[in-house]
Amino acid sequence: MTSGTAAGPADATGPGAPGGPAGPVVAAARARRGGRRRAADGQVPWPLALPAAVALAFLLFPLVALLIRAPWRGLPDLLGQSSVRQALFLSVQTATVATGVCVLIGVPLAWVIARSRLPGRSVIQALITLPLVLPPVVDGVALLLAFGRNGVIGRRLDAWFGITLPFTTTGVVVAEAFVAMPFLVVSVAGALATADRRYEDAAATLGAGRWLAFRRVTLPMAGPAVAAGAVLCWARALGEFGATITFAGNFPGTTQTMPLAVYLALETDPDAAIALSLLLLAVCVVVLVALRRRWLPGARGVSAAL
Repeated sequence: MTSGTAAGPADATGPGAPGGPAGPVVAAARARRGGRRRAADGQVPWPLALPAAVALAFLLFPLVALLIRAPWRGLPDLLGQSSVRQALFLSVQTATVATGVCVLIGVPLAWVIARSRLPGRSVIQALITLPLVLPPVVDGVALLLAFGRNGVIGRRLDAWFGITLPFTTTGVVVAEAFVAMPFLVVSVAGALATADRRYEDAAATLGAGRWLAFRRVTLPMAGPAVAAGAVLCWARALGEFGATITFAGNFPGTTQTMPLAVYLALETDPDAAIALSLLLLAVCVVVLVALRRRWLPGARGVSAAL
């Protein structure tokens, strides 16, 4: 008499079962296939590897050339000059203040672009990105026409409040903020547009107003993007040249930042220009690496927004 229970395809005693006689063989075959698949995923096709290597060399060779041609023996004396320290301090100071201004007024602008139903948001977003693509000298000319002594707004600032922006340290901050703010706005707007709004809806159901929900829920969620945008903003402000020299001039101790000092030294003392370039490069690398380790691992959507 035959048994009433038929053996199924997943019988525990079958040869393909993990405990069966062929179980270790099947597991080993699957492991080999998985290893080959991972190895194939890690390989770079040569049509991509060759242009990638060219791009990497194009980006790194100028920096390597700067290190090779650096006057290492006379570097301490060149960097120890008071004018160098003055330019470095002014650059860091103005870039930091400009970044603070950009965060203060740029984050609300990013929220308006990402969350509001304001008519013409696409036009506003396009206009915000103009300083990214305009030549920096054109940015400086635009600032002069707007905030110069005879500018549209500058003449009223001078007549009503006695405030003059061009060729002052404040003018350096204005120029740096103007060219650097789009980095912050685009980064934060992209993060706010893709953030999960269910947490804000939950806060609203608990009685939180729009402002309280923004401070307690929205802003902490966008914190990594704000930090990433602030870092990009600070780095852009630190390296600003064209708008600064056009709008604020090149006066040592007042408006001469590190990029302007490099340009001036390149005409008279190339070794000093190289030393200043190395110092500026070192400051940027240290700050970006330190802040990236602390703040930027969670801000992976920033590059997509840019």
